[in-house]
Amino acid sequence: MVSKNYLFTSESVTEGHPDKVCDQISDAILDEFLTKDSKSRVAAETTVTTGLALVCGEISSDCYVDIPQVVRQTIKNIGYAGANGGGFDYKTCAVLTSIDEQSTDIAGGVNKALEKRKDNADTSTSETEDIGAGDQGIMFGYACNETPELMPLPINLAHKLSYRLAKVRKKGILDYLRPDGKSQVTVEYKDGKPSRIHTILISTQHDPVIGTISDNEKIQEIIAKDLKEQVINHVFKKEKIKPDKDTKILINPSGRFVIGGPQGDAGLTGRKIIVDTYGGYSRHGGGAFSGKDPTKVDRSAAYAARYVAKNIVAAGLAEKCEIELAYAIGVAEPISILVDTFGTGKISDNNLSELVSKNFDLRPQGIINKFDLRGLPAKNGGKFYQKLAAYGHFGRTDLDIPWEETDKAETLKEQAEKYLTAKV
Repeated sequence: MVSKNYLFTSESVTEGHPDKVCDQISDAILDEFLTKDSKSRVAAETTVTTGLALVCGEISSDCYVDIPQVVRQTIKNIGYAGANGGGFDYKTCAVLTSIDEQSTDIAGGVNKALEKRKDNADTSTSETEDIGAGDQGIMFGYACNETPELMPLPINLAHKLSYRLAKVRKKGILDYLRPDGKSQVTVEYKDGKPSRIHTILISTQHDPVIGTISDNEKIQEIIAKDLKEQVINHVFKKEKIKPDKDTKILINPSGRFVIGGPQGDAGLTGRKIIVDTYGGYSRHGGGAFSGKDPTKVDRSAAYAARYVAKNIVAAGLAEKCEIELAYAIGVAEPISILVDTFGTGKISDNNLSELVSKNFDLRPQGIINKFDLRGLPAKNGGKFYQKLAAYGHFGRTDLDIPWEETDKAETLKEQAEKYLTAKV
C-alpha cells in the first residue's frame, strides 16, 4: 500500500536552458509555417551546442520560411546576445539546416483515416474531413484539485519560480543574471494532501563579476539574497502554502554558474517532456510536443487528454484524474481510452469513460477543430506554440489556451447525475 505521507519533487527550467532553447526554436519554426500555411506538416528537430544551432526534420508546406532567420531571432529573444550571452550569440553562431519533405507513406496514412466515425460524440467534423493519427503512441492527460489551475503543486510552483527568474533578468531588476537557469520544489504531503514546502532549489547562470565584485563567495551571497527577495518571496506571497522556518532554500548549490546555455551543455528538442507536462506527478507516454504540427497525436492528443481530465475534476467528479489515450498510425479513432481517478471519483471510472466517449471527440481532426490548433499562431500574431515551449503546456494563466477551458464541466456534472442516482 502506497504511503499517504511523502515528499514529491518537480523541476522546471528557464527559457535559456539549452534543451528549452531547442524547443522554442522548433516551435517558432512551426508557428511561422502554420501562420503562412495552416495545413503545413511540420516535424522540426533542433540541437544546439557551442557556436552552433542545427535544425533537421521533415516539413511539407506550400510556403517558404527563412529558417535561419527564425532561429537567430528566437535565440536573440531568449537573451543570448553579445556579452550577456555567456559565450553563445545569435549573430555569430552557425545555423545549419537539413530539411526533407514528410514521408509520403506517413502522409497517406494521415490523409485518409482507416476508421470511420463510430460514436455520436459532439463534433463539427464530417466523415469526409477525417484524418488518421500521424503515428502510433500513448498519451496521458492529468488534472487534480491541488491548485486553482488544477495542476500538481510541485510543478506549478517550480514553473512560477522559473518564470519569475527569467522576468527579473529581462526587466533588468537583476541585470547580472544570464538566460540559463533551473528551479526545483519539494512538497511534503500528509494524508495525500500538500501540507508544507520542504525544499526550494534555484540555480541560475550569472555574470562573472557583479558590479565591482569578483570574489565568488561574495557573489553567491548577493545572488542568494536577491533571489530570495525578488523571486522566492515574490512567488510565494500569493500562495496558500508558504515556506516555513524549516524549509530548505538552496541557491546555486554548486557555487559559480557562469558557463551555461549551449556553451555549457548541448541542447535537444523534446528532452524536457516531464517539465512540459506534470513534473512527473502523472504518467507520460514518452512523446514530445515541440516542433510537431497538430496531426501528430503526441501533441494534439496530449492536449485533448488534459482537457478531458481537467473538465472531470472541474465538474467535481474526482479530486484527481488521469486519462490515457492510444492511437494507431492512419486510424482516426483512439484504440483505447482509460480513465483513472485513483479512488477519488464520485462515480466509477467505467461510468466516467462512458461520459468521455459521449462528450469528447478524440479523433485527430476533431481535436484540431475543437482547439483550432492550426489557426492559433495566426490568431496570436504569429507566435503561439513557441510561448508554450517554456514554463509548461498546461496550467498556464498567462496565455489563452483552449485546452485549459472547463466548458464541458457543467455538462459532465449533469450527465453524471443518473449514475449518482443509481448508486442511491
